[in-house]
Amino acid sequence: MNLPNPKTLIWPTLCGALLGLCILAYLPGQPDRDYVYAVEKAAPAVANIYTTKVVQQRHPLANDPLFKHFFKRNGKAKQQLERSLGSGVIVSDAGYLLTNYHVINGADEILVLLHDGRQALASVIGSDADTDLAVLKIDLGNLTSITIGDPSKIRVGNIVLAIGNPYGFGQTVTQGIVSATGRYGLGLSQFENYIQTDAAINPGNSGGALIDTKGRLLGINTAIYTQSGGSTGIGLAIPTDLALRTMSDLITYGRPLRGWLGIEVQPVGLGTNGVVITALANSGPAEKAGLKVGDILTEINGEQVGDGHAGMKLITYTRPGQHVRIGLLRGEELLTIVTQVAERPNS
Repeated sequence: MNLPNPKTLIWPTLCGALLGLCILAYLPGQPDRDYVYAVEKAAPAVANIYTTKVVQQRHPLANDPLFKHFFKRNGKAKQQLERSLGSGVIVSDAGYLLTNYHVINGADEILVLLHDGRQALASVIGSDADTDLAVLKIDLGNLTSITIGDPSKIRVGNIVLAIGNPYGFGQTVTQGIVSATGRYGLGLSQFENYIQTDAAINPGNSGGALIDTKGRLLGINTAIYTQSGGSTGIGLAIPTDLALRTMSDLITYGRPLRGWLGIEVQPVGLGTNGVVITALANSGPAEKAGLKVGDILTEINGEQVGDGHAGMKLITYTRPGQHVRIGLLRGEELLTIVTQVAERPNS
């Protein structure tokens, strides 16, 4: 019996061992390596934001009928500095950051502290209370911008990380899962389409990054549901696609450009596709196109309107001047009406 030469087995053995090591490196069950990579990639693009606001401090008796004349004769109200904190995400090497509107609203000075220790005063390029977003600009070189992810591809159960500046502790990372997508009707802003997560989000995290395990930005952390003031496992983030669209509009036009038909609707019934028109704006696009109160809208550009949220979001995302095809039920008659979308008036 002829035995193989041991020398001929060396290279196949080495190759097999190397292949096995490569497979082990990428096998599930080693999430720590994924998290470290994600944080190292995304953390340099997440900044701490400190705001200062000058407020007028008046004595509690200044409006009392017995004392108000005394306070009028004895000078003006004292000024006091009010400070708050939040987070922001560098989304462009040119120095643009995304944060929340409520983080910078009313601020007289905005200081941005970067992950590498540098700091700069920021200017407000634009803000939008309807989505609770704001765009800041800093003038520093060698900035690291975050990699953008696709929130439409995330699924409930995906692992996510939240990066921000909770309670002013400094940059902090928390881990959780995607608990839900498309959350709306919470009364937090005019246009809601939140990613819900149980990653710990606390005061100061607002404006920070929600990332996937590849370090890609999925959303801007915005709000929490809490009765104590701290995290209770329900955090909400604005999806990246909405945030970037709003940012682009604020930079280019100074305001968000949103589509508008001039209709008010309400769902036909729970779990039923369709919304009924309850009011029409005078001379609005819908009225001009011939829509009527009582019409039941069922489709917009071939997509079902559901309970109205999906359909109204589609209209909002349509650029003013573009046309949409509306499928509706009027009595027992099915109709299709094409109309041009106008720009949504200021709310």
